[in-house]
Amino acid sequence: MRLGVRVRLRQDPLAYIEELSRGSTAEVMRLPWGGWCVRDTELAQVLLRDPEFNVGGSVFFGALLPDRGAQVEVGRAVRGLLREGVPSYRAVLGEAVAGLPVVSRWPGAGTRLVYRCLADVLLHPGAPDGVRALLRQAAHEGVAVRAPYAWQRARAEVVRARLVGALAEEVRRRRRRPVGEPRDLLDAVLAVCPQAEMADRAVADLYLMMFRAIMSPVSSSLAWSVLLGCLQHTRAAPWPWPVDHVVREAVRHRPVPWMLGRTLPRAVELGGTVFEAGELLSVCPYLLHHDGRHWDAPDVFRPERWAESGGHGPYVPFGMGPFSCAGAAVAHTLLTESLAALTDQAFLTVAGGDARAVMSEGNAPRPFVLHRTPDPPSAHQMGRR
Repeated sequence: MRLGVRVRLRQDPLAYIEELSRGSTAEVMRLPWGGWCVRDTELAQVLLRDPEFNVGGSVFFGALLPDRGAQVEVGRAVRGLLREGVPSYRAVLGEAVAGLPVVSRWPGAGTRLVYRCLADVLLHPGAPDGVRALLRQAAHEGVAVRAPYAWQRARAEVVRARLVGALAEEVRRRRRRPVGEPRDLLDAVLAVCPQAEMADRAVADLYLMMFRAIMSPVSSSLAWSVLLGCLQHTRAAPWPWPVDHVVREAVRHRPVPWMLGRTLPRAVELGGTVFEAGELLSVCPYLLHHDGRHWDAPDVFRPERWAESGGHGPYVPFGMGPFSCAGAAVAHTLLTESLAALTDQAFLTVAGGDARAVMSEGNAPRPFVLHRTPDPPSAHQMGRR
């Protein structure tokens, strides 16, 4: 990839992909870093939904877990574990929010908040203290949500290597003493990874992949919801929208997934271009969410649009079709619960807020400072009328 492209992506990846789309007349456009992006909204939905393009394994797992059946089992196991963990998340959430300082630095503070509420689901309290401490460090130092800057990634890689080694040892220990129902994410992953077919370290790598797949979209989407809501509503008054609408609009306006890829199982003509088997075609959720033919005022952050009956286009914040995220509904629940706790009887304002994204594993918000101050009872009561 050319240096100029890297610079543009670092400055504003969403503006860059939008500029590429505007400058192309093809339904499927070539990407400067390789591969293709289906820019036509209708054709993109075909790619995501049609069984013809959704055979084999998901590119998300790569060579680590190539068998599609095992991929589905892992997704279901993790979704079930998270669903059962919602009451635990909710129980910790109030205390975690109360423990936030009046002034906090985001998105890091949001990542730490989500981790604190999920910690016992990710590794149960009976797991070795050393492994839990490393996982907490990983969540705080850019392993759970990939750090955007090289020096941060280098430091995170040291933590990641130590964590994988500790997790591999924990996998060996648990395989010697199997349990019944999964107690945490590692048990859920182990339940679908036969010992004869997957080495301990590979299981540790898969666990870390799922750990990041949970933490990154939830914490980044929470940070986007806080930031965009505060940038839109600057008065010292409660937000005028239901938190569900803020979350929906935040993940529409700034979807965390960068590209949703499909590997073609055979040669095919799509959008007037012939592609060979093995070519990677991607769909950009941001482009679908900002298509003015399907959305009213797509470039405007408007939570109230979700109270309206029309003006809604294709909505794919967690994918679409057979390879959509299995835990999408649970993730939405965690997001709305977290935002509700943050906004409950409190005023939120931000300093240094910038709606441009920064590229990590997905679209993450740039650093900003959140001021969370108690909502005086009189003002709060007026806001509820």
